[in-house]
Amino acid sequence: MNSMPQKEIFRLHAEVCKALSHPLRLEVIDILQEGELCFSDILEITGGLKSNLSQHLGFMVRQGIIRMRKERTCNYYRLSSVKVAKACDLMREVLTENLKKHSRYLTAMQ
Repeated sequence: MNSMPQKEIFRLHAEVCKALSHPLRLEVIDILQEGELCFSDILEITGGLKSNLSQHLGFMVRQGIIRMRKERTCNYYRLSSVKVAKACDLMREVLTENLKKHSRYLTAMQ
């Protein structure tokens, strides 16, 4: 039997889901599927604000979604596991299926 109570597992699971619950964080996960990138590269690709991106990356590191290593003047980020990207891909498939279903309903109503 698992030593950690089931309620605690659900709480921790929810914390990981929170780390995936922002569009910029999902974009970063998508970008990092290709491999490790320097902070400045991620900033250029996302086109966001430096402080905002820094906060999101820090949160994702603390939640164990991504890892960071420092080399000279750059912080490099990578996914902590390919499973993170797979989980996001699965959720996108669910979204796509739902959008198609709703589209068919709207078409049928017209």
